[in-house]
Amino acid sequence: MSRSIGLAHTIRNDDGTSSGVWGLYALQSAFQPIFAFKEGKLSVVAFEGLIRPFRDGEPQSPMNFFSTCPAGDRLHIEALTRTLHLLNAGACLPQEASIFINFDPSVFTERSIADSALRDMRLVLHEAGIDPRRIVCEVTEQKSASQETLYSFVEALRANGFRIAVDDYGADDSDINRIKELKPDIVKFDAHWITQLMESGAGFALLTTMVTNFEQQGIRTVFEGIEEGWQLELAEKSGASMVQGFALAKPELAPTSFRVFGKDAQPPVAATEPVKAPAGRTASARPGRVFGRRTGP
Repeated sequence: MSRSIGLAHTIRNDDGTSSGVWGLYALQSAFQPIFAFKEGKLSVVAFEGLIRPFRDGEPQSPMNFFSTCPAGDRLHIEALTRTLHLLNAGACLPQEASIFINFDPSVFTERSIADSALRDMRLVLHEAGIDPRRIVCEVTEQKSASQETLYSFVEALRANGFRIAVDDYGADDSDINRIKELKPDIVKFDAHWITQLMESGAGFALLTTMVTNFEQQGIRTVFEGIEEGWQLELAEKSGASMVQGFALAKPELAPTSFRVFGKDAQPPVAATEPVKAPAGRTASARPGRVFGRRTGP
C-alpha cells in the first residue's frame, strides 16, 4: 500500500478540513471528546475520530457503509479514514489533546502490510503537524483475526511509537488474558457492559475492582457510552480515569468547536450540580456537569 491510497481519495475543503470520496459515498470526520477526572473537575484530554458517510447528501449508517464495501477494499478504506481523521485533527483540535484512532487488526494479515500502513500513517502525521506520541490506537479483537495476527499488529503499533488501547472490554471477545498478553496503555470498557454492572451493588463493586487492578498495572481506563448523570457519578466513584459519552459531549463534524478546550482556552469545569441516581443505584456526592454540544450526523 502506498501513501497515495488515503490521499488520492481526499479533498481539501476551503475551511481547511478534509473530506473523502469512496464510490458513491462522501466521507467526513467527526470527533467526540474524552474527559478525565482531575481534582473534582472534568478536563478534555483526548478525542476519538469517527467516520461519517454521506450518500447524495444524506447521512448514512457507518455500519451500513462498511458492510457494503467489498472485503478487498477494507484495507484501503481504513487508510482513507485514518488519513481523514489525522488531517482534520491537525486542522481543528487542540494541539495538546490525544487522538484515538480505530483499527481493525484483521485486515493486517501480514506484518509487512502493517509496517507499510504505519509508515504511511507517520507520513500523514508529519503532513498534519501531529506528534505521533499523541496517537492512541484502538484495537478490537475481531472474530476473523487470529491471536497471532492481533499480537503481531499491536507489536507493530508499539514499534512505531503509538500508544495502545483495547476497545470494547467486557464484550463477547474480550477477556483478561488478552489484556495480559497485549499490555495496553488504556482499556476502554464496553458501554452496554458498564451499564449492566452499574445496575447492582455487586456489579458496581466488580467494576471498581477491575478499574483498581488496571490502574495498579499502569493501565488507564475509559468508560464509554456515558449518557446519564448517574452513570457519570458512578464512573467517578469507581475511579475510572476517563469518560466519554453523550452526557458530556456529542460527536461534531470537522471543523469542530472543540478548540475551546485547548490549554490556553477556558479552564476545566467543576462537577457541582447534584444528579439524583435511580432507585437501587449508589451515586457519588459530586457528579460532573453535562455539556451541551451540537450533534454530528
